[in-house]
Amino acid sequence: MVRAQRGERDRYQPISSSLCASSDPLQVAAALLEVYPFSTLYIADLDAIRHVGHHLQTVAALRAAFPRLELWVDAGFSRADDCKPWQTLEVSCVVGSESQPDADSALRLIEHLGRERAILSLDSLNGEFRGPPALLQNPGHWPERIIAMTLSRVGSHSGPDLELLRNLIDRNSNSKIYAAGGVRHGQDLQTLAGMGVAGALIASALHDGHIKAGDLG
Repeated sequence: MVRAQRGERDRYQPISSSLCASSDPLQVAAALLEVYPFSTLYIADLDAIRHVGHHLQTVAALRAAFPRLELWVDAGFSRADDCKPWQTLEVSCVVGSESQPDADSALRLIEHLGRERAILSLDSLNGEFRGPPALLQNPGHWPERIIAMTLSRVGSHSGPDLELLRNLIDRNSNSKIYAAGGVRHGQDLQTLAGMGVAGALIASALHDGHIKAGDLG
């Protein structure tokens, strides 16, 4: 398991956490659950996203160890066949915009997964949307759950992209919007909740001890 840093994937290093001494995914997951009884774990399989392998067996081990957790997995899915081996693990497949060849392919994949089960990650890096522009411009076709993935803020402790989140909420009030990137502390979580953001993907702030159990829930 590595620590993400501003979307600069070639520079990611094995995770260092105040919660546990290991970078083993099962031990890290167990340590996170000791902080708070999270119901969902988000997993980005960076090798699969970059088409240089995958970590299906690691996710299978997580599923076996934590059967009650909902697992959201981004493994570079762009076709229905890509999802099949992962669906046997009963994970929720994340359709990352950066992995889509075109908007029509993305929408077909969302329909295949089911709009109530698919999760669409709208990815951006340094203010630029990563993916087919039409996918961003047609909110009526989005599934029920949307991740606003601001890669340049991931691991940065720079605060969430509030402007982007407000824009997405205004454009589609029927979808649940989840913030990803930059969350620093409990006050950020309160701000997001006050805006109507459904939830947030947090990692660095937990591992660094900036968010405690009392900030959650």
